[in-house]
Amino acid sequence: MNSSRPYLVRALYEWIVDNDCTPHMLVNSEFPAVQVPQGFASDGQIVLNVSPSAVRHLHMDNEAVSFEGRFGGVPHTLFVPIGAILGIYARENGQGMVFDLESSLEDDEAIELEGEDDVPPPDSEPPRPSGRPSLKVVK
Repeated sequence: MNSSRPYLVRALYEWIVDNDCTPHMLVNSEFPAVQVPQGFASDGQIVLNVSPSAVRHLHMDNEAVSFEGRFGGVPHTLFVPIGAILGIYARENGQGMVFDLESSLEDDEAIELEGEDDVPPPDSEPPRPSGRPSLKVVK
């Protein structure tokens, strides 16, 4: 099944803008293929104002978010793979969502290759988690 992250990012962006708030994205600036101005990142992260008035040519798809923005008055082209987005929220009230860290594609492929011998037969069902189901509230 495809990752829900790109769909949630787009939906939350639209919801934040529709409510006249300023969408900000928290990005892992050290994630592979991320293109952000490094001089503005701190501790491997950067917060980007992605409001319609702050960016040009915003494009969001299932692989990445890209746009043009200004930092210190200097224009930059930014490229953020979906896996690098750690959260999206409204600046005014903090409402939004934070995502789990996502490994890079190379790490995922390495894990898959290591575990290829442990693949169950195609007709078997995946193991079910034990214990009671639970929901986690994210603010």
